[in-house]
Amino acid sequence: MKKYTYTEQKDTRSGFGAGLLEAGRKNPNVVALCADLVGSLKMDPFIKEFPERFFQIGIAEANMIGIAAGMTIGGKIPFTGTFANFSTGRVYDQIRQSVAYSDKNVKICASHAGLTLGEDGATHQILEDIGMMKMLPGMTVINPCDFNQTKAATLAIAEFEGPVYLRFGRPVVPIFTDSDQKFEIGKAWMVNEGKDVSIFATGHLVWKAIQAGEILAEMGIDAEIINIHTIKPLDEKAILTSVAKTGCVVSAEEHNRLGGLGDSIAQLLARNNPTPQEYVAVDDSFGESGVPEQLMEKYGLNVDSIVKAAQKAIQRKGK
Repeated sequence: MKKYTYTEQKDTRSGFGAGLLEAGRKNPNVVALCADLVGSLKMDPFIKEFPERFFQIGIAEANMIGIAAGMTIGGKIPFTGTFANFSTGRVYDQIRQSVAYSDKNVKICASHAGLTLGEDGATHQILEDIGMMKMLPGMTVINPCDFNQTKAATLAIAEFEGPVYLRFGRPVVPIFTDSDQKFEIGKAWMVNEGKDVSIFATGHLVWKAIQAGEILAEMGIDAEIINIHTIKPLDEKAILTSVAKTGCVVSAEEHNRLGGLGDSIAQLLARNNPTPQEYVAVDDSFGESGVPEQLMEKYGLNVDSIVKAAQKAIQRKGK
Protein backbone atom coordinates (compact mmCIF):
# COMPACT_ATOMS: atom_id res chain seq x y z
CA MET A 1 0.00 0.00 0.00
CA LYS A 2 1.28 3.42 -0.98
CA LYS A 3 1.80 5.70 2.01
CA TYR A 4 0.42 9.23 1.80
CA THR A 5 1.81 11.98 4.00
CA TYR A 6 1.36 15.72 4.21
CA THR A 7 3.35 18.68 5.45
CA GLU A 8 0.63 21.32 5.15
CA GLN A 9 -3.09 21.72 5.70
CA LYS A 10 -5.41 24.22 4.02
CA ASP A 11 -9.10 24.62 3.35
CA THR A 12 -10.38 23.59 -0.06
CA ARG A 13 -12.09 26.97 -0.52
CA SER A 14 -8.61 28.53 -0.62
CA GLY A 15 -7.81 26.15 -3.48
CA PHE A 16 -10.78 27.59 -5.32
CA GLY A 17 -9.56 31.13 -4.69
CA ALA A 18 -6.09 30.30 -6.00
CA GLY A 19 -7.53 28.52 -9.02
CA LEU A 20 -9.90 31.38 -9.82
CA LEU A 21 -7.04 33.88 -9.83
CA GLU A 22 -4.95 31.71 -12.16
CA ALA A 23 -7.90 31.04 -14.44
CA GLY A 24 -8.48 34.79 -14.63
CA ARG A 25 -4.90 35.36 -15.65
CA LYS A 26 -5.18 32.74 -18.38
CA ASN A 27 -8.49 33.81 -19.85
CA PRO A 28 -9.82 37.40 -19.94
CA ASN A 29 -13.37 36.09 -20.32
CA VAL A 30 -13.35 34.62 -16.80
CA VAL A 31 -15.48 36.79 -14.52
CA ALA A 32 -16.56 36.33 -10.91
CA LEU A 33 -19.81 37.07 -9.12
CA CYS A 34 -20.44 36.82 -5.39
CA ALA A 35 -23.46 37.02 -3.08
CA ASP A 36 -21.86 39.09 -0.31
CA LEU A 37 -19.39 36.38 0.83
CA VAL A 38 -16.14 37.43 -0.82
CA GLY A 39 -13.96 36.58 2.19
CA SER A 40 -15.56 33.20 2.72
CA LEU A 41 -15.08 32.27 -0.95
CA LYS A 42 -11.46 33.54 -1.00
CA MET A 43 -12.15 35.78 -4.00
CA ASP A 44 -10.11 38.75 -2.76
CA PRO A 45 -6.96 38.04 -4.85
CA PHE A 46 -9.06 37.85 -8.03
CA ILE A 47 -10.85 41.09 -7.14
CA LYS A 48 -7.57 42.89 -6.41
CA GLU A 49 -6.08 41.91 -9.77
CA PHE A 50 -9.23 42.12 -11.88
CA PRO A 51 -11.62 44.61 -10.21
CA GLU A 52 -13.42 45.29 -13.50
CA ARG A 53 -14.22 41.57 -13.86
CA PHE A 54 -15.82 41.15 -10.45
CA PHE A 55 -19.48 41.77 -9.65
CA GLN A 56 -20.79 42.01 -6.09
CA ILE A 57 -24.45 41.05 -6.34
CA GLY A 58 -25.25 41.19 -2.64
CA ILE A 59 -27.58 38.84 -0.82
CA ALA A 60 -29.55 38.11 -4.00
CA GLU A 61 -28.47 34.64 -5.07
CA ALA A 62 -31.27 34.07 -7.60
CA ASN A 63 -30.36 37.34 -9.28
CA MET A 64 -26.70 36.27 -9.34
CA ILE A 65 -27.52 33.08 -11.24
CA GLY A 66 -29.65 34.98 -13.74
CA ILE A 67 -26.94 37.57 -14.34
CA ALA A 68 -24.34 34.83 -14.77
CA ALA A 69 -26.50 33.03 -17.33
CA GLY A 70 -26.89 36.26 -19.26
CA MET A 71 -23.15 36.93 -19.23
CA THR A 72 -22.47 33.67 -21.07
CA ILE A 73 -24.37 34.99 -24.10
CA GLY A 74 -21.62 37.56 -24.52
CA GLY A 75 -18.90 34.94 -24.26
CA LYS A 76 -18.03 35.43 -20.61
CA ILE A 77 -17.21 32.51 -18.30
CA PRO A 78 -18.92 33.41 -15.02
CA PHE A 79 -17.94 31.84 -11.70
CA THR A 80 -20.62 32.39 -9.07
CA GLY A 81 -19.70 32.11 -5.40
CA THR A 82 -21.63 31.61 -2.19
CA PHE A 83 -22.30 28.89 0.41
CA ALA A 84 -23.42 25.53 -0.97
CA ASN A 85 -26.86 25.88 0.60
CA PHE A 86 -27.44 29.22 -1.09
CA SER A 87 -25.79 28.03 -4.32
CA THR A 88 -28.32 25.23 -4.78
CA GLY A 89 -31.37 25.03 -2.51
CA ARG A 90 -32.11 28.73 -2.55
CA VAL A 91 -31.75 29.11 -6.33
CA TYR A 92 -32.68 25.72 -7.74
CA ASP A 93 -35.37 27.07 -10.06
CA GLN A 94 -32.99 29.63 -11.55
CA ILE A 95 -30.29 27.00 -12.05
CA ARG A 96 -32.73 24.57 -13.64
CA GLN A 97 -34.35 27.06 -16.01
CA SER A 98 -31.63 29.60 -16.81
CA VAL A 99 -28.48 27.47 -16.61
CA ALA A 100 -29.13 23.72 -17.03
CA TYR A 101 -32.13 23.79 -19.37
CA SER A 102 -30.50 26.54 -21.40
CA ASP A 103 -27.08 24.80 -21.29
CA LYS A 104 -25.27 27.95 -20.22
CA ASN A 105 -21.54 27.95 -19.46
CA VAL A 106 -21.94 28.95 -15.80
CA LYS A 107 -19.62 27.64 -13.07
CA ILE A 108 -21.59 27.38 -9.81
CA CYS A 109 -18.93 27.35 -7.10
CA ALA A 110 -20.13 26.38 -3.65
CA SER A 111 -18.23 26.63 -0.38
CA HIS A 112 -19.10 25.53 3.17
CA ALA A 113 -20.77 22.30 2.04
CA GLY A 114 -21.81 19.48 4.35
CA LEU A 115 -21.52 19.05 8.11
CA THR A 116 -18.11 20.71 8.28
CA LEU A 117 -19.76 24.11 8.00
CA GLY A 118 -20.01 23.45 11.72
CA GLU A 119 -21.44 25.92 14.18
CA ASP A 120 -23.83 27.59 11.72
CA GLY A 121 -26.06 24.54 12.07
CA ALA A 122 -28.51 22.53 10.01
CA THR A 123 -30.03 25.50 8.16
CA HIS A 124 -26.67 26.09 6.47
CA GLN A 125 -25.23 22.55 6.36
CA ILE A 126 -26.71 21.36 3.10
CA LEU A 127 -26.42 17.60 2.67
CA GLU A 128 -28.64 17.26 -0.40
CA ASP A 129 -26.81 19.44 -2.93
CA ILE A 130 -24.99 16.71 -4.85
CA GLY A 131 -28.27 14.89 -5.43
CA MET A 132 -30.05 18.06 -6.50
CA MET A 133 -27.36 19.06 -8.95
CA LYS A 134 -26.57 15.66 -10.45
CA MET A 135 -30.24 15.20 -11.39
CA LEU A 136 -30.12 18.22 -13.70
CA PRO A 137 -29.50 17.12 -17.30
CA GLY A 138 -26.15 18.34 -18.61
CA MET A 139 -24.83 19.44 -15.20
CA THR A 140 -21.29 18.36 -14.31
CA VAL A 141 -20.76 17.79 -10.56
CA ILE A 142 -17.29 17.93 -8.99
CA ASN A 143 -16.26 17.47 -5.33
CA PRO A 144 -12.44 17.64 -4.90
CA CYS A 145 -10.55 16.39 -1.85
CA ASP A 146 -7.85 18.92 -0.94
CA PHE A 147 -6.39 22.36 -1.73
CA ASN A 148 -4.33 21.24 -4.74
CA GLN A 149 -7.12 19.22 -6.30
CA THR A 150 -9.63 22.04 -5.83
CA LYS A 151 -7.27 24.50 -7.50
CA ALA A 152 -6.71 22.09 -10.39
CA ALA A 153 -10.46 21.48 -10.72
CA THR A 154 -11.16 25.23 -10.83
CA LEU A 155 -8.69 25.62 -13.69
CA ALA A 156 -10.17 22.63 -15.50
CA ILE A 157 -13.75 23.87 -15.37
CA ALA A 158 -12.68 27.26 -16.75
CA GLU A 159 -11.64 25.43 -19.93
CA PHE A 160 -14.68 23.12 -19.94
CA GLU A 161 -17.74 24.16 -21.95
CA GLY A 162 -20.99 23.67 -20.06
CA PRO A 163 -22.62 24.15 -16.66
CA VAL A 164 -20.65 22.91 -13.65
CA TYR A 165 -21.31 22.56 -9.94
CA LEU A 166 -18.03 22.73 -8.00
CA ARG A 167 -18.36 21.83 -4.30
CA PHE A 168 -15.73 22.55 -1.64
CA GLY A 169 -15.47 23.28 2.05
CA ARG A 170 -14.53 25.41 5.00
CA PRO A 171 -12.30 23.24 7.25
CA VAL A 172 -8.54 22.95 7.07
CA VAL A 173 -7.63 19.51 5.67
CA PRO A 174 -4.35 17.77 4.73
CA ILE A 175 -2.86 18.53 1.32
CA PHE A 176 -1.79 15.18 -0.11
CA THR A 177 -2.28 15.45 -3.89
CA ASP A 178 0.30 16.83 -6.32
CA SER A 179 0.54 20.58 -6.77
CA ASP A 180 1.12 20.20 -10.53
CA GLN A 181 -1.63 17.64 -11.16
CA LYS A 182 -3.70 17.62 -14.33
CA PHE A 183 -7.36 17.44 -13.33
CA GLU A 184 -9.40 15.27 -15.69
CA ILE A 185 -13.14 15.81 -15.40
CA GLY A 186 -14.91 12.46 -15.21
CA LYS A 187 -11.73 10.47 -14.54
CA ALA A 188 -11.43 8.82 -11.12
CA TRP A 189 -8.07 8.85 -9.31
CA MET A 190 -6.65 5.54 -8.10
CA VAL A 191 -5.32 6.31 -4.63
CA ASN A 192 -4.30 2.77 -3.67
CA GLU A 193 -4.79 -0.54 -5.44
CA GLY A 194 -6.17 -3.48 -3.49
CA LYS A 195 -8.04 -6.74 -3.87
CA ASP A 196 -10.38 -7.21 -0.88
CA VAL A 197 -12.77 -4.24 -0.91
CA SER A 198 -13.32 -1.14 -3.04
CA ILE A 199 -13.62 2.14 -1.13
CA PHE A 200 -14.97 4.96 -3.30
CA ALA A 201 -14.60 8.28 -1.51
CA THR A 202 -15.18 11.91 -2.41
CA GLY A 203 -14.32 15.30 -0.92
CA HIS A 204 -13.21 15.40 2.71
CA LEU A 205 -13.76 11.66 3.07
CA VAL A 206 -10.86 10.78 0.74
CA TRP A 207 -8.22 11.47 3.38
CA LYS A 208 -10.25 9.55 5.96
CA ALA A 209 -10.46 6.65 3.51
CA ILE A 210 -6.67 6.67 3.19
CA GLN A 211 -6.36 6.51 6.98
CA ALA A 212 -8.93 3.72 7.09
CA GLY A 213 -6.97 1.83 4.44
CA GLU A 214 -3.87 1.88 6.63
CA ILE A 215 -5.83 0.45 9.58
CA LEU A 216 -7.39 -2.21 7.36
CA ALA A 217 -3.92 -3.15 6.07
CA GLU A 218 -2.84 -3.80 9.65
CA MET A 219 -5.81 -6.18 9.90
CA GLY A 220 -4.69 -8.01 6.78
CA ILE A 221 -7.34 -6.40 4.55
CA ASP A 222 -6.13 -5.04 1.23
CA ALA A 223 -8.41 -2.09 0.38
CA GLU A 224 -8.58 -0.46 -3.02
CA ILE A 225 -9.18 3.27 -2.52
CA ILE A 226 -10.44 5.43 -5.37
CA ASN A 227 -11.11 9.16 -5.29
CA ILE A 228 -14.33 9.92 -7.16
CA HIS A 229 -13.86 13.67 -7.48
CA THR A 230 -16.29 13.87 -10.40
CA ILE A 231 -19.67 12.53 -9.38
CA LYS A 232 -21.21 13.37 -12.73
CA PRO A 233 -20.15 12.20 -15.24
CA LEU A 234 -19.25 9.14 -13.18
CA ASP A 235 -16.17 7.13 -14.14
CA GLU A 236 -18.15 3.94 -14.67
CA LYS A 237 -15.24 1.99 -16.11
CA ALA A 238 -13.03 2.63 -13.06
CA ILE A 239 -15.79 1.58 -10.67
CA LEU A 240 -16.80 -1.57 -12.53
CA THR A 241 -13.17 -2.63 -13.03
CA SER A 242 -12.46 -2.25 -9.32
CA VAL A 243 -15.61 -4.06 -8.20
CA ALA A 244 -14.97 -6.94 -10.59
CA LYS A 245 -11.73 -7.48 -8.68
CA THR A 246 -12.84 -6.92 -5.09
CA GLY A 247 -16.47 -8.04 -5.09
CA CYS A 248 -17.67 -5.53 -2.46
CA VAL A 249 -18.00 -1.78 -2.05
CA VAL A 250 -17.90 1.06 0.46
CA SER A 251 -18.98 4.55 -0.62
CA ALA A 252 -17.88 7.46 1.59
CA GLU A 253 -19.18 11.02 1.33
CA GLU A 254 -20.08 14.09 3.39
CA HIS A 255 -23.65 14.06 2.09
CA ASN A 256 -27.02 12.48 2.69
CA ARG A 257 -27.03 8.73 2.03
CA LEU A 258 -29.94 9.39 -0.33
CA GLY A 259 -29.02 10.93 -3.65
CA GLY A 260 -25.25 11.23 -3.35
CA LEU A 261 -22.23 9.36 -4.67
CA GLY A 262 -23.31 6.10 -3.05
CA ASP A 263 -26.62 6.16 -4.90
CA SER A 264 -24.86 6.78 -8.23
CA ILE A 265 -22.59 3.80 -7.60
CA ALA A 266 -25.51 1.61 -6.50
CA GLN A 267 -27.44 2.41 -9.69
CA LEU A 268 -24.39 1.57 -11.79
CA LEU A 269 -23.86 -1.74 -10.01
CA ALA A 270 -27.55 -2.64 -10.17
CA ARG A 271 -27.43 -2.30 -13.95
CA ASN A 272 -24.13 -4.09 -14.47
CA ASN A 273 -22.85 -6.11 -11.51
CA PRO A 274 -25.02 -6.27 -8.34
CA THR A 275 -22.55 -6.12 -5.44
CA PRO A 276 -22.69 -5.84 -1.62
CA GLN A 277 -22.36 -2.14 -0.78
CA GLU A 278 -22.07 -0.22 2.49
CA TYR A 279 -22.64 3.51 2.82
CA VAL A 280 -20.63 5.95 4.92
CA ALA A 281 -22.87 9.02 4.75
CA VAL A 282 -25.39 10.96 6.80
CA ASP A 283 -28.33 8.63 7.35
CA ASP A 284 -31.28 10.66 6.04
CA SER A 285 -31.16 13.45 8.61
CA PHE A 286 -30.30 17.10 8.96
CA GLY A 287 -27.15 18.14 10.80
CA GLU A 288 -26.86 20.35 13.86
CA SER A 289 -24.67 23.08 15.30
CA GLY A 290 -21.29 21.89 16.54
CA VAL A 291 -17.55 21.67 16.02
CA PRO A 292 -16.96 20.17 12.55
CA GLU A 293 -14.83 17.22 13.65
CA GLN A 294 -17.26 16.36 16.43
CA LEU A 295 -20.14 16.42 13.97
CA MET A 296 -18.26 14.13 11.60
CA GLU A 297 -17.76 11.71 14.48
CA LYS A 298 -21.38 11.86 15.64
CA TYR A 299 -22.83 11.32 12.18
CA GLY A 300 -20.44 8.49 11.33
CA LEU A 301 -18.29 10.23 8.74
CA ASN A 302 -14.99 9.15 10.22
CA VAL A 303 -12.17 6.67 9.84
CA ASP A 304 -13.69 4.11 12.20
CA SER A 305 -16.96 4.11 10.25
CA ILE A 306 -15.12 3.41 6.99
CA VAL A 307 -13.18 0.56 8.60
CA LYS A 308 -16.36 -1.02 9.97
CA ALA A 309 -18.18 -0.55 6.67
CA ALA A 310 -15.34 -2.30 4.83
CA GLN A 311 -15.42 -5.21 7.27
CA LYS A 312 -19.19 -5.53 6.88
CA ALA A 313 -19.01 -5.39 3.07
CA ILE A 314 -16.39 -8.14 3.06
CA GLN A 315 -18.52 -10.24 5.41
CA ARG A 316 -21.53 -9.84 3.13
CA LYS A 317 -19.44 -10.83 0.13
CA GLY A 318 -18.59 -14.10 1.81
CA LYS A 319 -22.20 -15.17 2.32
